Amino acid sequence: MSNPHVLVVDDEADIRASIQDILGDEGYQVKVAADACEARSAHENWKFDLILLDIWMPDTDGITLLREWSDKGYLNCPVVIMSGHGTVDTAVEATRLGAFDFIEKPLSIAKLLRTVEVALESTGTQSKSAKNLLSSSLAPVGKSKVIEMLRERLQQYAHHDGAVLLSGESGTGRCDFARYMHVLSQRTNEPLTNITAASLTDSNAEEQLFGHEADGEIITGTLERAARGTLVIDELSDLSDTAQKILLGIIEDGHFMRVGGSTPVKMNARIIATVSADYENAIDSGNLRRELVAELSVFNLRVPPLRDYSEDVPELLSHYVDKLVDAEDLTFRRFSFAAQNRLRNYPWPDNVRELEHLVRLLLLSGSEEDITLDEVEAEISLVMPTDELLVKQDLLALPLREAREKFERSYLRQQLVLCDGKVGQLAKRVGMERTHLYRKLRSLGVDVKSVGSDD
Repeated sequence: MSNPHVLVVDDEADIRASIQDILGDEGYQVKVAADACEARSAHENWKFDLILLDIWMPDTDGITLLREWSDKGYLNCPVVIMSGHGTVDTAVEATRLGAFDFIEKPLSIAKLLRTVEVALESTGTQSKSAKNLLSSSLAPVGKSKVIEMLRERLQQYAHHDGAVLLSGESGTGRCDFARYMHVLSQRTNEPLTNITAASLTDSNAEEQLFGHEADGEIITGTLERAARGTLVIDELSDLSDTAQKILLGIIEDGHFMRVGGSTPVKMNARIIATVSADYENAIDSGNLRRELVAELSVFNLRVPPLRDYSEDVPELLSHYVDKLVDAEDLTFRRFSFAAQNRLRNYPWPDNVRELEHLVRLLLLSGSEEDITLDEVEAEISLVMPTDELLVKQDLLALPLREAREKFERSYLRQQLVLCDGKVGQLAKRVGMERTHLYRKLRSLGVDVKSVGSDD
């Protein structure tokens, strides 16, 4: 029996030569390719037992080449990705396309040989290490008690098969955590399908969800494409009433029929839905069906806002610096201690999404290695609205007098709303004499008439 044939695809000559020497010494027959063009030629003319494929190449990147081979049905051997850029999107896409494993650069000889050995013994299915890399890339970042509890709960729910409702503020990462549960679940090798609730209108909901058939032609819908896998519905509160009725009927019946079809199709996807933190208000107002929420709340998990685990901000900053430097080829910069401490005390109105956006801006906007406090102050001063809820206002950036006035103004405005604009009720609620309260409202520029009428 001949020794296994291995194709090494990497644009760095030193790495190609090194791997060729290492594997050659172990008795493997090794071919090398410097780019996608040479890799295609080698793949057409030789039968390989294993392909080692670099991600970053000058003409066509490794993911594009992997997708090309996958779409054409050419993946008849395991493919191991080599990269120092193990980002979430890369890991998700490579795993979906059939990558067996990942080797991080700089290469460890022991890791390389062990991965090659395991890959050649496999049948081409994904290894545990590939799954572990993907799941760790999606896991909540941080060491606080809040994040530890969130990770534990996500991992616990991932191993069951009931529907999950992820509630929380916008920007908290709810969809990423849905993907995290999918990767850890028994459905990990099946499709992960996302649908934005707002895209399901009264007129298109049935066809989007069910698909249709006519004259022998079948167009599958979202539910059928998600079969045996996971369906993520993003922002449940945005579903139209018609779409809510349809979805509820599917869950209760366990099957559906394509538009124009007559054969029932079994509903066989786990549903994970995201919803806003105040979804109970949507239920009370009649915009969200309580029975639908109940069906999707076999497991119910609140995703906390970033201000609830602000001690993890320095670790999150480091995480997103590494991620963006790798994924978008940005220049590496580090946050100074003063900048980190400032951002620990920032309220993050748009949560982790805002943190990632801020990191990207600061990596793009400066050339010095350290990100200074002044740079941070300049950026966050541009994004903090003046009418944010009190809990989200950035009072720590202000002098004491200005911070006190801003606090009092926001406090009294929000209390006035709770009192329907009635100053008499407000005086009782806040414990102030009414005449003194009027003077205070005028000095702070709070317009009672803009909220409601006096009593």
